[in-house]
Amino acid sequence: MSGSFAALTFERRVSAPVATLWAAWTAPAARAVWAPPAASVTVEFLEADTRVGGREISLCKVEGQADNRSEAGWLLLQPFVLSVNYEMISCEGVDLSAALVTADFSGDGEESCIEVTVQLSSLAENMEDGYRQGFGAGLDNLASVAERTMVLERVIAAPRSVVWGAWFNPETLPKWWGPDGFSCCTKRIDLRQGGDWVFDMIGPDGTVFPNHHRYGDVKAEDRISYELLWGENGPKHADAWVLFEDENGATKITLGMVFSTSAEFLEARSFGAEELGLQTLDKLARFVGVA
Repeated sequence: MSGSFAALTFERRVSAPVATLWAAWTAPAARAVWAPPAASVTVEFLEADTRVGGREISLCKVEGQADNRSEAGWLLLQPFVLSVNYEMISCEGVDLSAALVTADFSGDGEESCIEVTVQLSSLAENMEDGYRQGFGAGLDNLASVAERTMVLERVIAAPRSVVWGAWFNPETLPKWWGPDGFSCCTKRIDLRQGGDWVFDMIGPDGTVFPNHHRYGDVKAEDRISYELLWGENGPKHADAWVLFEDENGATKITLGMVFSTSAEFLEARSFGAEELGLQTLDKLARFVGVA
């Protein structure tokens, strides 16, 4: 089988700040939303660790076809500026291609840009065409996801083990969750991968907001991903994630949400979801006794 080489370049301009675009590019929960290039394709993530030296392993599934296995490894991550990773594609144990993927980020205010260069070495036919189609569709999806993503950050002056313990604990999570003046009434809570939390948020005026969180990936003291539903088994309105990072003895919390539609994102922004989310993180800080 003869090999071939190609250098492919893709560019997308995005109506979102560069920090949000970066989060959509790197956060495993967001990557899972935009990774499938078409509705007929399912991408199953087996491993996801977006840190230098970390790997992302996934299976690309199309009905009636053998799964393609992708292994990516992160070589360089310079937040908001540059990422570099390798990518190897195989099918049924046969290597199909290897690539070096370089993504450059830039931005100004509410606008940003990503330029991706793929240096591709193929051992199978039509891999270049597949990469053009796959990356083209994937970056279209990425732009759409970034434009309906909300990212909140808070540094809490407490060790990561303490902050994690307050968050992923069925006894303590309902005590602080929600903006100022809100309380939680839990119907069912099972904090584990594959578990869920069914509860009502009760506003200061007594208004009840039914909620259902369904937990996906959970890595202790590192990250949580979950779906937000409107009430028990109701429509999904966002895919969310939380990252816990050490920062000089304190804990940096990153809370991200990809809203299911642009309309839901705009509605959330209009009623002050960012401020309300930051109030929630402030309540967490007060709960662990550091605010």
